[in-house]
Amino acid sequence: MIDVTVLLLGGCYASTAIGPVEVFYSAGRLWNVLQDDAQRPRFRVTTASLRGRRVDSPYGVGLMADVDFRQVRSTDVIIVPSAGLELDTQLEIHRDIYPWLRRHAAKGAYIAGVCAGAAYLAAAGLLDGREATTHWASAQELRRRFPAVKWRPDKMITEDRRVLCSGGVYASMDLSLYLVEKFCGHEIAVQTAKSLVINMPRSRQSGYAVLPLSRPHDDDAIRSAEVAIESNFSRTLRVEDLARERHMSARNFVRRFKAATGRTPGDYLQATRMAVAKQLLESGARSVQTVCEAVGYEDAAFFRALFKRHTGMSPAEYRENFGATAAAERGHSRPGAPRPAARS
Repeated sequence: MIDVTVLLLGGCYASTAIGPVEVFYSAGRLWNVLQDDAQRPRFRVTTASLRGRRVDSPYGVGLMADVDFRQVRSTDVIIVPSAGLELDTQLEIHRDIYPWLRRHAAKGAYIAGVCAGAAYLAAAGLLDGREATTHWASAQELRRRFPAVKWRPDKMITEDRRVLCSGGVYASMDLSLYLVEKFCGHEIAVQTAKSLVINMPRSRQSGYAVLPLSRPHDDDAIRSAEVAIESNFSRTLRVEDLARERHMSARNFVRRFKAATGRTPGDYLQATRMAVAKQLLESGARSVQTVCEAVGYEDAAFFRALFKRHTGMSPAEYRENFGATAAAERGHSRPGAPRPAARS
């Protein structure tokens, strides 16, 4: 039997704790019951909180723990739920868990942080020098706070030397199924997923992100170049032309552009085109070739490969997940190609 400890922390989204509890509890149980077979539970789940007290979610759902976290002397897996919306407060309130997490990590336990719960692992020093993910919207803030971590917010799940992280609130299910597969094998993981009617773990969250194309900066010349790229994304743009229009050499322009935005001009153009392609697919564009041409590519196969590299999904899969419903599409005219949202 594999021992799993799920922490209950005040201010967390309840599903980031309850989801893992239900996945681990179901492994070897629910499928067997549905198939009229003997139950063969694979995990023993314990919930733990500060002083064993009830904790409350931001929306009033209360969770009662089995034990005080200090009573957990031995465990194979620890699940740390998402941090609350007030990160500074949450990191301070829960500082007592950091040495406890370090002790169990040193004993060989797998430590997993869900969504912004990666911040607790980072604060405990468990992510220094390791690859980690988090909710795409939290990545910039956590990168600033914890620069020693190799943040990969494009990934849905990361694992680096027994320390795991997942992106997004409901990625707690992906992370839990990932661990079921790791400890129990693919067959048990599939049975668990089927019995709970959820998908097997997703690999990337970049398709879900609404990220700014560049970080904030004060270089007005480069900001004007960004506007030019966003306004002419479907055209062939030359670095030499963008540089000359701003009275710079091409070399100096590329250097300043990357320093200000974190991207090369070519990468920025590509990111702009992918952002527009996503919006077109969301608005119900039927033909991938049409989207491909609208954003400046001629080769649909190249576009499909590029889109999948950026989002982790094919254009068709993205449209299926995020596109307008068939009912909404009927009888509605298609809008023109959207432009990337303006930055404030």
